Amino acid sequence: MTYLSKTFGSGLAFAVACAAPALAEKNFNRIASFPVAQNMAQGEDRSRDTSAEIIAATADGMTLVYTDSPLGVLGRIDITDPAQPKPLGNIALQGEPTSVAIIGNLAIVGVNTSQSYVAPSGYLAAIDLKDGSEVARCDLGGQPDSVAVAKDGSFVSIAIENERDEDAGDGRTGQLPAGFLAMLDLSEDGGLRCDTLKAVQLTGLAEVSPEDPEPEFVSINALGETVVTLQENNHLVVVSRQGEVINHFSAGSVDLTGIDATDERGALIFNETQLDRVREPDAVTWIDDDRFAIANEGDMDGGSRGWSIFTKSGDVVYDSGASFEHAVVQIGHYPDKRSDSKGVEPESVTFGTYEGTPMVFVGAERASVVGVYDVTNPAAPELTQLLPSGVGPEGFVTIPERGLLISANEKDLVEDKGARSHVMIYQFEDQAPAYPQLTSDGMSEVTGWGAISGMVADEDGMIYAVNDSFYGFQPSIFKIDPSQSPAKIVDVIRVTRQNGEVAQKLDLEGITLDGKGGFYLASEGRTDRVIPHAIYHVNAKGVIKDRKGEIGLPPELASVEKRFGFEGVTKVGDTLWMAVQREWKDDPKNLTKLVSYNLETKEWGAVHYPKTEPAKGWVGLSEITAHGDYVYIIERDNQIGAEAVTKKIYSVALSEMVPAPLGHELPVVIKEEVRDLIPDLTSTGGYVLDKVEGLAILKDGTAWVSTDNDGVDDHSGETMFFSFGQVETSAAE
Repeated sequence: MTYLSKTFGSGLAFAVACAAPALAEKNFNRIASFPVAQNMAQGEDRSRDTSAEIIAATADGMTLVYTDSPLGVLGRIDITDPAQPKPLGNIALQGEPTSVAIIGNLAIVGVNTSQSYVAPSGYLAAIDLKDGSEVARCDLGGQPDSVAVAKDGSFVSIAIENERDEDAGDGRTGQLPAGFLAMLDLSEDGGLRCDTLKAVQLTGLAEVSPEDPEPEFVSINALGETVVTLQENNHLVVVSRQGEVINHFSAGSVDLTGIDATDERGALIFNETQLDRVREPDAVTWIDDDRFAIANEGDMDGGSRGWSIFTKSGDVVYDSGASFEHAVVQIGHYPDKRSDSKGVEPESVTFGTYEGTPMVFVGAERASVVGVYDVTNPAAPELTQLLPSGVGPEGFVTIPERGLLISANEKDLVEDKGARSHVMIYQFEDQAPAYPQLTSDGMSEVTGWGAISGMVADEDGMIYAVNDSFYGFQPSIFKIDPSQSPAKIVDVIRVTRQNGEVAQKLDLEGITLDGKGGFYLASEGRTDRVIPHAIYHVNAKGVIKDRKGEIGLPPELASVEKRFGFEGVTKVGDTLWMAVQREWKDDPKNLTKLVSYNLETKEWGAVHYPKTEPAKGWVGLSEITAHGDYVYIIERDNQIGAEAVTKKIYSVALSEMVPAPLGHELPVVIKEEVRDLIPDLTSTGGYVLDKVEGLAILKDGTAWVSTDNDGVDDHSGETMFFSFGQVETSAAE
């Protein structure tokens, strides 16, 4: 395969300078993705929900162990070869595992057995990782959440959350019994010494519901001091090895500006403010014996959309404010449909030192992205990378000795036919970053984007792309410079009516040049949502021309339409060609229309295109692009990951594209396979993404392909934007 080299852009959000691959600094790149359903035994129902949440590694860094709450198990993965992770099977537990740490060959696991919110219960278990047997068990007297083992292996701290019922008391704290911190000594071989269990009371400390602390996360430094987050109470507590409260203080608040805080408006507009936004931290990690980092996820009243560094005396060393979120926005991972309260929702944070560089890793749950920060100067951390993850990163483990970073991603979308829960593996290596592949970094304003659909290339080497109906209140044309690495969005054209109002009721799936500086846009209709199937002619400013700029379907098509409409448009001479995604009412099985419209004569016609027989689900067309003597068509099935079979580009000679009148028998064109895209879609170590939607071909025949990230709604948010070189037919000659 031929790939264009990718390096990481410098600018507002990123600190890594562009460099040739041979001179690239070390970076993290994803090398493997492990769907945790693979750990089920043969014959088990793999359609059940799974969830990789908290994850740990053995001392030699060869085995991963994670909690899987829906299945009630510990999952194990062999990463002797980290690029080829292998399932080691699940270990069943008697309850819901909430957190895990490892010492020697033992997994120290917190297990929730609560029957109700008012009667919380749970235990701490030591599990032999070789045979899965339970070596010891200690009753904890409450519902455990986070578990941490001291660096010297002498004791373990457990956050006993005793979480509230969010459907009671208006979902507020103040619901007893109160949570506490449990501490328990370990024997030299890592065994549990249940008789040493002590309960450190945390009541009376916080300003918010002091009678009802809900400990969320714990971390232990080299001095044996435990830092505890009380998320809902917006409070932080530091406890000595002896179980005494050394210090406690409020996590405080942040003034946020330049954010999108309006729920589900179908537009990315970052001009709002939230003042005095309480941090409400979730995860915490020590970065040295005096300072720790927190992920400010939020819960009842807040979430400051970023992360902070505190000293154990309560001083704020650093706060990211909205900068982390802005960086996530620029790579297309902003979760607009769930953004009103917590934005990208930083939930997890961990620390590791790689080749002498101290690093903090911040996981944004809603954005499904991992921020990598160099904290050599804790007062001014430097964002060096953003890594793609699975859906909902929850837990991390660092293995610096092997140059590995691991993320556990909890969301399993099997019921929605989406991505499964995955564990993802990243290698610190002498390579340029493979992600992101598209960014709006460098724009004068923070510019969000997503749901990229159809594309077209201009004569000057620029690419134009449209977003689909996910952003119904912000239909847009993005101008992309593919010569930069990563490719950069350099301008945005909003699609409007002549009165300047947003052009609503569009589902833009295709774009082509009109040859006069404007564009023709294909909109896929849905009559149940009053979205018409249509072609729109817009000028260079994105304004839909008068009524002549709206081309509706003729009766012959309108009478047989289905929701699976135009998924691309291209212009050949005076004729527009539109690819219809799937069969309409009058189409034989596996034959779909390529519809023509002559701009001069106003005549409609069509040919039939033979779709691939689906192995599972359905197969449809998602793009059509003319170049040279051919049109190029993307065919894709609606499958993800290992289930994906058809993600391909085909060519059809223009000599075949002779339309017959609508309502008559249509000629069937002959197609030729140009490229199987599945190897490209797995080239960055991820699972195969579903929606390959965009294809643009430059003047010299270089092809660029993009995927649609569904606006980060039930999706990892990952967008692939890549070139495989020149199309390999005579069209490129």
